[in-house]
Amino acid sequence: MAAQPRFPKDAVAEAEEAVEEDAVAAPEGQHPVDETLPPLKMFTSGLQHVAAMYAGVVAPPMIVGPAVGLSAKETAFLMGASLFTAGIATLLQTLGFWKVGARLPFVNGVSFAGVTPMIAIGKDRGADGITVIFGAIIVASLLGFVLTPYFSKLVRFFPPVVTGTVITLIGLSLLPVAFRWSQGGNSTASDYGSMKNIGLAALTLVIVLALRKFLRGFLQQIAILLGLVVGTVIAVPMGMTSLDAIKNADVVGFPTPFHFGAPQFEIAAIVSMCIVMLVCMTESTADMLALGKIVDRPADERTIEGGLRADTLGSAISPLFNGFMCSAFAQNIGLVAMTKVRSRFVVAAGGGILIVLGLCPVAASVIALVPLPVLGGAGIVLFGSVAASGIQTLASAALEKGENALIVAASVGVGLIPIAAPEFYHAFPKDALVVLDSGISTGCIVAIVLNLAFNHLGRKRSSQSSATTPTGHEAVAVH
Repeated sequence: MAAQPRFPKDAVAEAEEAVEEDAVAAPEGQHPVDETLPPLKMFTSGLQHVAAMYAGVVAPPMIVGPAVGLSAKETAFLMGASLFTAGIATLLQTLGFWKVGARLPFVNGVSFAGVTPMIAIGKDRGADGITVIFGAIIVASLLGFVLTPYFSKLVRFFPPVVTGTVITLIGLSLLPVAFRWSQGGNSTASDYGSMKNIGLAALTLVIVLALRKFLRGFLQQIAILLGLVVGTVIAVPMGMTSLDAIKNADVVGFPTPFHFGAPQFEIAAIVSMCIVMLVCMTESTADMLALGKIVDRPADERTIEGGLRADTLGSAISPLFNGFMCSAFAQNIGLVAMTKVRSRFVVAAGGGILIVLGLCPVAASVIALVPLPVLGGAGIVLFGSVAASGIQTLASAALEKGENALIVAASVGVGLIPIAAPEFYHAFPKDALVVLDSGISTGCIVAIVLNLAFNHLGRKRSSQSSATTPTGHEAVAVH
């Protein structure tokens, strides 16, 4: 059984069972993660993943480009390059080769963790700003690739009490993104938070829920995609979407390698991006553990190592094609949890679509037609599903034993600080904000440290479930 949060004997559980009965069964002896679907289902399910992540991929270059002095045309080029490199990174992650790739339905895209440091690196440097950023990303990514075998060993310190906390925080951290999309996305816009924007988001939410309720089989699995289509169609007569993007887009636009010039290497910039890389590796580890739980293939040390290799290799390749650092996209974990389509080849198809979008700006502009309020309405369901999966994991973490409930309370509390009080750390050094502004990273670190303090240090190994690894094997005691 995979992933969607279930509560015994209720209507949600019955609905989930109905979905599984209608789903395409994997051949006997084959895990659903390795299942291949018919071409049409593969394409539409992959397109649904692209629709869910598109805004998250293009947003960082949309922010960084103008901030470092790029023109509108150059920023658009940067956005196309980000789609292209996200596709490459996703293929590395899902299909893999040698010891590279988690081989899970794991989507990679441009990491938001690097936005603030990249702006700090690139501003006031003129034309050299973007090349210094690219040079720092290449070095940080290669160093991350070397560290991967050691970093992956941290999986032993992610028992259910830690993974459940982190999965819950992933969902809670993403929900504000859906809320901002529902308001219109741009807080400086005159219609930000208008009744029209929020009403369209609410209508999309209702449509997605209704489709999940009344459709069956494959159509139910692509309810998010159908909801996005219906919401966009409704937005057209409301004047909330425009065809101008399609009219002005080029048919072909290959991201020429080193379009902005050869990368430059500066120590301060490299150190800054190395910190970002460590944050991305921490979040990707948590995301792989969450996804492994959802698809019923627990992520062991080898899986984490392969996934981090794909992350870091994809990030090292990305600047060659004018892209940024790549890491896991947690919103797509919610999509896997909701649809129960666990095939990694579906996500690989999504990676192929991303590459096509990066090579064909006119095709990318079609996806861009979806208004942010429509994405926001669907995002509430997706991101809420991730949080619910975390709660399900915590239900098996023996919270009544030892200090596990205290571990969860403190970790969730600290992890929610950047969400509930965004200016909380305003007096801290900017370099520290790379970690502190990520509720997932801070909550994860607190959960690991407290689990060590209460369940490992100075104690003999106990048999309680909180002191086991996600794979069910006892962790090595730390004394």
